[in-house]
Amino acid sequence: MYAAFFGLKQEPFRLTPDPRFLHLAEPHRNTLKSLLEGVSSRKGLQVAMGPIGTGKTTLLYSLQHILMHESRPDRPIRSAFIVNPVLEQDELFEALFDELEIACAVNTKPARLRAFHQVLLEAYGSNGGVVIIIDEAHLLPPALVEEIRLLLNLDNYPINVLQVILCGQPELGQLLMRPQSAALRGRVAVVSKLRPLTSLESRAYIAERLHIAGLRGENPFSAAAMEEIYRHADGVPRLINLLCDRALATAFRRQVHTVEPDFIVEAVDDLAFSDLLTADPPAPVPISAAAGSDSDLLRSMFDVQNSKLAGNDE
Repeated sequence: MYAAFFGLKQEPFRLTPDPRFLHLAEPHRNTLKSLLEGVSSRKGLQVAMGPIGTGKTTLLYSLQHILMHESRPDRPIRSAFIVNPVLEQDELFEALFDELEIACAVNTKPARLRAFHQVLLEAYGSNGGVVIIIDEAHLLPPALVEEIRLLLNLDNYPINVLQVILCGQPELGQLLMRPQSAALRGRVAVVSKLRPLTSLESRAYIAERLHIAGLRGENPFSAAAMEEIYRHADGVPRLINLLCDRALATAFRRQVHTVEPDFIVEAVDDLAFSDLLTADPPAPVPISAAAGSDSDLLRSMFDVQNSKLAGNDE
């Protein structure tokens, strides 16, 4: 709607998680680095937590994209991404087998476990790995918490072939602290935490999304407008996106090229802001559907996997 008016190739503040717009502010860079190190070091079970709207899903898709890029014949990596963990046990296996492209002629649990174990055996023989990423993991039913632990028990090799990443809101920590989660909690090797952006990080976030969307001229947001955005969004990327998108649309309607603080105040009033943090995020953009530079190929594949994790590549 407003893209051409501001010299943009696309709208920069869509809510859909999109790896093209990956912004590696300090909390996101540290979390992505921690997750990559955990997978590379074969830690087994990792937990990542962050408040709603802080960009967890985008980060997970970026992680999977990097893992797909790093997979090679002498070290294949197979990955599964479970977006909605509110499943029955059979549905979990169905989702995993679909994501990992595992064939199983008989849909019984023993047959599925044998097929899954065979995949782990093949991965071990090829020096590869299997990575299961579960988003919104704070919603995991107790039965699936136990099922994940049992899947980890199948990995009885000298190195951890199976890597599981549980990512969710801070309530995930409460879930893992329940007595019935004790066995799984004891296997957690890495814990990462996301936080909202600072004022300076919020400014950089806005500027980078505009640049990725094609802006080559002056930032349309005045300094005072960006301060107003931070005051209302409190560094939460999803709320920043909502405010910026609405403010740019307002500026377009008024045919002005500079977004001032009153545009932000108007956006806050229009959006009934207090209810937005509890809203479910839209479905993510699939990697294969992402056009353009993939955010400079996901920051040059996260700086070539953080310089091969500071020289510790196997």
